[in-house]
This record gives sequence, structure tokens and C-alpha cells, in this order.
Amino acid sequence: MNTRDIEQVRELNPQKADRAIALIKASLSDFRPFDPSVEYSPKELEPYDALADRFVRAVECALRYFRSHELAEFAEQSDTTRNLLNRMEKLGLISNATLWLEMRNVRNRITHDYLPEQQAAMFGEIQRRFGPELLRLTPTLTPSPD
Repeated sequence: MNTRDIEQVRELNPQKADRAIALIKASLSDFRPFDPSVEYSPKELEPYDALADRFVRAVECALRYFRSHELAEFAEQSDTTRNLLNRMEKLGLISNATLWLEMRNVRNRITHDYLPEQQAAMFGEIQRRFGPELLRLTPTLTPSPD
């Protein structure tokens, strides 16, 4: 990848992450806790499906942003996601690499069918811990006016 390609990716990835995180913010603004004892209709499940899909997309976009930021900043890429996240934590882009590894784990699990209690726990984590962490990233994505 040449310098021009790196700069183009570095410019586009923050925009994509910012848009994905804006959708998470919208989903969380109307979020109602998932009740595992309720038999939801397909229409009632739509906000939860949207939140899950948006969460997966936001985590993916953020990770791509981190990779492009790392490449532009250090002219190399980490061998593992853990190393990448540790580097982003040191740069102050994220609050905690372990939290991001948990987010990535939930992102991987969210595509499988789970018992309602497990779904409630995942949605609760997105609302309480993961959503705020994604929203914390927003100011680093938009360029400040000079």
C-alpha cells in the first residue's frame, strides 16, 4: 500500500466509524431493556435486531479505523488485535484494551442464536458498557477545525 492509499484509508475509516457510532447512539437513545420473560413479536424485536447489527458494524468500523490509524502513525501493523488495542489504549483512543476485547467477543457471539437470558445480558452490556465506550471514540473521529 503506497502513501496515497494509506492517507485515503486513514481519511475514510474515521468517517465510516463515525457514521456507525451515530447509529449506535440513535439505537441507545430509545433502548428499553430486553426482558427474557417476554415473548416478543417480530416487530417488537426490530429495535434489538437493529442495535445488535449496528453494534457489530460499529465495532468492525472502529477496528478498521484503529488499523489504519496505526499504519499511518507507526508505518506498521500489530500482529494481533490485542496488541493493536493495547497500542490504541496507550494513544488514548480507547479507555481499556480488555474492554474492547470483550466487545469483540460479544460482536462474534451476537450472530448466533442464544437463549433470551443471554440476549438480555448482551444487550445490557451494549447499553451499559460498550455503547458508552464507542461514543467516547466519536471526538477522535472528526477533525477539529484549525
